[in-house]
Amino acid sequence: MVANRVYGAYHPLMSGLLYVALGGAIGASGRYVLGHALLKLMGPGYPWGTLVVNVLGGLLMGLLVGWLAFKGSALVDGAANLRLFLGVGVLGGFTTFSAFSLDAMRMIETKAYGLAAGYISASVVLSILALFIGLIIARKVFVL
Repeated sequence: MVANRVYGAYHPLMSGLLYVALGGAIGASGRYVLGHALLKLMGPGYPWGTLVVNVLGGLLMGLLVGWLAFKGSALVDGAANLRLFLGVGVLGGFTTFSAFSLDAMRMIETKAYGLAAGYISASVVLSILALFIGLIIARKVFVL
């Protein structure tokens, strides 16, 4: 690939970036389409699109990680590219909640229950708090 060459040498960062970018575009588009469809179907009273995307993203991340763990070694170098494209790109663009879910599950599987509880609590509470702070700042800075 021409984009993988930097002054004639292979550059793995560029290759990985292309996989992530392409996957991210697909994932973000999928999130938009599914969210829009659920908004039309269910109405605006509850964030069904976000909930479904996050839960579906978690399911898909679990399926991908499980598949890569059992079958990915047969792909040799392709497993890393597939993980970048599907895991980081598509699912990352679809929802970052899938990565959060994977991190939490890894802690639970290693019986790091306290760490998992802290991570889950901190992620949810701090993300909502950060959003709240961002809204306050935006309302003060961007109000005309």
